Amino acid sequence: MSPAEAAATASTATAESTTAAASPAAAISTTATASPAPAAPADDEAARRAMVEQAALQVERDLAAQAEANRQAEAAAHAGHAASANEAAAVAAREAQARQAAAEAAQAPAALPTTYGDSEIVPPTQALPEAVRPARAGWFERLRGGLARTRSQLGSILSRSKIDESLYEDLETALLASDTGYGTTEWLLGQLRERVKRDRIQDAATLKTALIDILTDLLTPLEKPIDVDRASPLVMMIAGVNGAGKTTSIGKLARHLHQIEQSVLLAAGDTFRAAAREQLARWGERNQVHVIANEGGDPAAVAFDAIKAGQARGIDVVMVDTAGRLPTQRHLMDELKKIRRVMGKAMDDAPHEVLLVLDGNTGQNMLAQVQAFDEAVQLTGLIVTKLDGTAKGGAIAALAHTRRDNPLPVYFIGVGEGVEDLQGFSAREFATALLV
Repeated sequence: MSPAEAAATASTATAESTTAAASPAAAISTTATASPAPAAPADDEAARRAMVEQAALQVERDLAAQAEANRQAEAAAHAGHAASANEAAAVAAREAQARQAAAEAAQAPAALPTTYGDSEIVPPTQALPEAVRPARAGWFERLRGGLARTRSQLGSILSRSKIDESLYEDLETALLASDTGYGTTEWLLGQLRERVKRDRIQDAATLKTALIDILTDLLTPLEKPIDVDRASPLVMMIAGVNGAGKTTSIGKLARHLHQIEQSVLLAAGDTFRAAAREQLARWGERNQVHVIANEGGDPAAVAFDAIKAGQARGIDVVMVDTAGRLPTQRHLMDELKKIRRVMGKAMDDAPHEVLLVLDGNTGQNMLAQVQAFDEAVQLTGLIVTKLDGTAKGGAIAALAHTRRDNPLPVYFIGVGEGVEDLQGFSAREFATALLV
């Protein structure tokens, strides 16, 4: 018998016993003297079977309902677990993205500051044109054109057909007129006489070639490039008298350095002259380099801040402009000494180059300027500007002759206002352009 049938039978038996106790026949039958109870009629048996079947159906329905409830409960639990799993996955993904963003932010270079000390970095805004080196032949023609007035004084003399004492006298006059100086002129003529005698020179063309060779030998010690790799950053201090072309030369030099793939920071150390900062900033725009400035501030502080900025930014070359001053202005020369000292405190051995900008039109006065500035700030090199149109190109020969024991390199010479009109000094080129 199945559990359902057993439960139904037990229920029926209980109902029958209850009915029997309640009826008069049942009471009589329980007595000792009562006779056996008569058999249940047929309709009672049918009713009992119907009750059993109904109870069995009810049990089956209850079991089915319980099974359905269990199934729904399991489905709900499974759905809940899935939702929890999806949510956990979403949270993990967000955390991973956050960690990745934090890592990228940590690896990204920090934004460079725009102020150093009391000085401010002025970034360029224009696009940098592609650097194109001018042809050296084109430069020679510009140099030759710039020295045309000096050459014209010598050319007619050296084109004579006869070499005699009159030629030497006229050549002496022409050399003196080109500001070669008396001592240098006498030395050149002495060397030329010896060469004529030794090589038995008899024509003017060979005489001109001999003079070019002598001048080249004299000027060669001035021919030296700047070693931009000897310090990082290489710190340059630019000095000169008023109007010599310091700021313009700095702008041209920045272009030259760009052409050899050097990064540059310009420092507007001329805090006295009106619009000096703006002029340097314009050169920064043209060359796409940053300028650091402090309007009206201490020039030494600007130089100090520029060196620190150059170190922080990984700059190759830092160039510090200074105010123009005459060598006779003692207080201004003392200030120049102070700037140099402060630069040495900002970086060991700085400045690595102290350049004096000379106006080629000043002639023999260049020698006095070199001596005064060298005593004040220990010059390491020269830039000679404005050689275009000058009649005093011989002064460079005088400079070379007077400093034969301690030559001061002429790093660059300029023959125009264009950004490409500043080029490295070549002794052979200069001597040839001066005489041919």
